[in-house]
Amino acid sequence: MRRAARLLFGRRARLRWVHLILGGALAMPYVLVGSVIIGPAAGGTNVFGSLPLQLASFGVGLPLAAVTSLFPLTRPLEAAAVRWLCGVDADRLAFGPARTRGEKGRTAGWFTLHLGVGGIIAGMSLAVPPFAAVLILLPVVAGLRGTRPALPEVFDHPWALALAPVAGAAMLVALAGCAAGSGALLARWAPALLGPSPEGRLAAAEARAADLAVRNRLARELHDSVGHALSAVTLQASAARRVLDSDPEFVREALAAIEDTTRRTVGELDAVLGVLREGGAPGTAPAPTLAADLDGLLRRTRAGGQRVTATVDADPESLPPLLSREGYRIVQEGLSNTLKHAGDRVTVDVRIAVVDGWLEITVENPVTGPATLTGPASSRPGGGHGLRGIADRVRLLGGTMTAGPAGQTWRLHVRLPMKGTA
Repeated sequence: MRRAARLLFGRRARLRWVHLILGGALAMPYVLVGSVIIGPAAGGTNVFGSLPLQLASFGVGLPLAAVTSLFPLTRPLEAAAVRWLCGVDADRLAFGPARTRGEKGRTAGWFTLHLGVGGIIAGMSLAVPPFAAVLILLPVVAGLRGTRPALPEVFDHPWALALAPVAGAAMLVALAGCAAGSGALLARWAPALLGPSPEGRLAAAEARAADLAVRNRLARELHDSVGHALSAVTLQASAARRVLDSDPEFVREALAAIEDTTRRTVGELDAVLGVLREGGAPGTAPAPTLAADLDGLLRRTRAGGQRVTATVDADPESLPPLLSREGYRIVQEGLSNTLKHAGDRVTVDVRIAVVDGWLEITVENPVTGPATLTGPASSRPGGGHGLRGIADRVRLLGGTMTAGPAGQTWRLHVRLPMKGTA
């Protein structure tokens, strides 16, 4: 019983009733235009004094409503009303103007349906409550029994008079049921008529995918550049602290490397944030590449005390710009993983070569225990993001990647195609 009362008179039902009455209010101008057409056709008869002529005017006005629904603001306004009054989720509705023929046709169908059903419910809402109130008060108000020209003669009988309040209450419940049912049907049909078309859903999905791609790229760039810089600076500061009293020259070199690393990272951070700016920004620092920045990367890494050997069997200047940039990030992340997980007590071997039209990048370091693993197997909490970022880059470039222990060595091996890189 309580559930039925909530369905008929609950907050959602009341809001949908308001939505229907709003449709009836919007239908009134069209009904007036229809009455101007029907009145002369009916020989000058008073249209509003005849229920059939009123219905005819209503029927003539609805096609006019369908035509005016082609205005661009119709769908956004109707979608907003459906969202707030009918409780339909916003992601199931299209809030932009209807552009294609199909969208315009569905918008016209919805507008006509809203005004048609709303006009009927609004008319019932105006006529039924007063009549129901008369029936409910009929047995107790003698004045109503003496002047009842609109009441059927059956109410002259005592039994009909006794049942009049029941009939009045039933009419109110029936009106609430009609309004609740009509509101529920409109809420159910709204996504089909006001929702995005398949083309619109595809465009929205592509926009979300593009936005997600930009966010993922930004996160990957920040992880690679800033993460590597923080790891390198930490290692350099730690090494300098250990030899502060015994090797002042090394301390000076480490401090200079820290200064150079932080200054360069600020420039890279500005370049990464340029991804968020439409078309970049004037003066944004260029992204580092193998051709221009590999030597600096190795020098800064060694300045922290880490032993790095590098073998470059390729001409970085001949690499495609995109390949050179992404290759730099892969080497940077490989060294960053070693800094995080293996520390400065191991030797890192970096090899870059071009073999059979593929750019091959290999980063190796000895495995002396579980804590030295530079990948998902690492015991370091939160590890593994670097390899995931490398995997994303390699997949986008159409290459292959392997990472894992090989005997007593942790090995990262990446192959990127020289041709077809877009």
